[in-house]
Amino acid sequence: MFRLLKSVLLLACLCTHVFAQTTSFPGVGRIATPKEVGAWDIDVRPDFKGLPAGSGSVAQGQEVWESKCASCHGVFGESNEVFMPLIGGTSPEDVKTGHVATLLRKDFPARTTFMKVSTLSTLWDYINRAMPWTSPKSLKPDEVYGVLAYMLNLATVVPDDFVLSNKNMAQVQQLMPNRLGMQTQHAMWPGDEMGNAKKSDTRNTACMKNCAAEVVLSSQLPDYARNAHGNLADQNRLVGAQKGALTTQPERKDLSTPIKGVTEKLEPSKSDAVLTLLQKNNCMACHAVDRKLVGPALRDVAQKYPNQAEYLAKKIKSGGMGIWGNIPMPAQSASDSDIQTIANWLAKDAVK
Repeated sequence: MFRLLKSVLLLACLCTHVFAQTTSFPGVGRIATPKEVGAWDIDVRPDFKGLPAGSGSVAQGQEVWESKCASCHGVFGESNEVFMPLIGGTSPEDVKTGHVATLLRKDFPARTTFMKVSTLSTLWDYINRAMPWTSPKSLKPDEVYGVLAYMLNLATVVPDDFVLSNKNMAQVQQLMPNRLGMQTQHAMWPGDEMGNAKKSDTRNTACMKNCAAEVVLSSQLPDYARNAHGNLADQNRLVGAQKGALTTQPERKDLSTPIKGVTEKLEPSKSDAVLTLLQKNNCMACHAVDRKLVGPALRDVAQKYPNQAEYLAKKIKSGGMGIWGNIPMPAQSASDSDIQTIANWLAKDAVK
């Protein structure tokens, strides 16, 4: 009863605070509705609070994986072409001990996700919130359970016939290969392992006095050395913050000037409309206009299939692989009208 009363009082205080904020600026903002708060409040905590009801088997997860996940992560989660591998480096012995022995090996090529992650809720929450990359938050809870069950099976944590659900997540957590690998001895936040330290190390205050003059750092590569080590754009991982420069072409001094042959003669209004559609349907997550990203440059597609709008529309809708490499493009869920507009643009207007 005391807990209930405490919760009611806390909610009343919060509501009063929010109301005070909204009335401080008449006509600006409003209190969020329960439905709006529910759409935002989707996180799953390490104690599994926030986990929705549902379940998914390894077999069901494999179907979802192969249609929506394998294009970037590989059929077995082992791909190193787009993202770092998810699966690998764990063993049944790690499931028993809670520590991944491979982390201590200097000869192992890389650390996979399942070697490092210690909490199952982290994986569920991230898959539910951000995957698939081209259509985040589109998976239903049962599909998330199935995908995670498939990953756990690949990592030799659960058997082939396992069904993961909100009711057994806590038990599966006790089987995570690196469940005992997380510690708090780094002083980033307080924890039981930090002895008498009650506060973290992030307690600095800004003095705002005698500040150093702003320093601008820059670097440049001499023209004669620009391509000395090959095209840098081909030597970096396709996804991430670090992108290699396209050193096979001269450095672009004026970024406002379009690259020759890329939408130079396209009417600005039409170009903007199509680019908006490409962004809206997450096409630009895998494609760039003037260079290869995960998939081919849109310019190259346009040059390969001039005046073939019908063919391009079918390929966009159905997906496929093999023409531009071994990374498949999943079937697209964009509307027929959006797909046809993009296909028409590629076939007639993208490159003139």
